[in-house]
Amino acid sequence: MNQVTELPELRVRRCGLIELPRIVDQRDGVLCIAEGARNIPFEIRRVYYITHLENAESVRGKHAHRTLSQVIFCLSGSFVLELDDGEQRQELWMWRENLGVLLGPGLWHTMRDFSNGCTLLVLASDYYDEADYIRDYDQFLAWVKA
Repeated sequence: MNQVTELPELRVRRCGLIELPRIVDQRDGVLCIAEGARNIPFEIRRVYYITHLENAESVRGKHAHRTLSQVIFCLSGSFVLELDDGEQRQELWMWRENLGVLLGPGLWHTMRDFSNGCTLLVLASDYYDEADYIRDYDQFLAWVKA
């Protein structure tokens, strides 16, 4: 895929773009800053990351949340983020380390097509709670249309 510098247009509901400040310090690297309740629209209660995605056939996500909000970033490499609000679907190519996607409650999301060395970072609004997950797509559709 060609690298695109402009921000993608989001067509699905319950999501948004989060562009973190990106400070380039020449040979000393690039610094990106995420602050809860500032450029992340919630207090961060959980941070997790996914690494060693060495199988191009790997698929992550495949669920929605009832109340949890998250922001997902691609720190290295690239992947495709599929979003589905129950009415519209959209795919985004994630590759910019400072551009995250806000995943609000009631948004089905799937990650796939990981490049070698891909690393994902997720900032979550609450602690892990299995009861918050909707893991069956038909149940998700019924839930968002209720």
